[in-house]
Amino acid sequence: MANFSEQFIEIQGKEYSFRSARKEDAQMLVAYLRQTAAETPYLLREPEEVTISAEREQNFIMEKEADDRELMLLCFDGERHVGNCSIMAAGGMMRQAHRCGVAIALYQEYWGKGIGTKMMEIALETARQMGYEQAELDVVSANEAAIRLYEKLGFRQYGVFPHNMKYRDGSYADCVWMMKEL
Repeated sequence: MANFSEQFIEIQGKEYSFRSARKEDAQMLVAYLRQTAAETPYLLREPEEVTISAEREQNFIMEKEADDRELMLLCFDGERHVGNCSIMAAGGMMRQAHRCGVAIALYQEYWGKGIGTKMMEIALETARQMGYEQAELDVVSANEAAIRLYEKLGFRQYGVFPHNMKYRDGSYADCVWMMKEL
């Protein structure tokens, strides 16, 4: 994983710290996955589907640390975890080595404060430095705020996957595939 050493960045008059994930963050990250899954219908999992142990999350983080083309960027408000943004290889084949996937989620109380924009800017610049030529993501089509953010950052829509997710009530959500050239 690309090592992003701690940096303090002011956003809307408040200072936040950003750094790469560490294995000691594992328990906190499992709790984060559960809570963010409960706060929004825009993520893939239901909260009870987050069954990963802290030990398994620790192993996941260590695997990412060993890969110089991966990044799990964390943001903190003082000691409080705010959210994550990740860069992952799009595939293991040479013909896909120019592509990466991007994922981001923040605790709901931190939405709309500019933190997601800053995290994405850091992640995308890091991806470019890693040698990636394009970044890709998919987003639930009803998540208009996220789509606006991605478009502001230069992502363009390239297609829609109908009925990509099915909710407990039987309704569906389409997902939009987006890409940005780095």
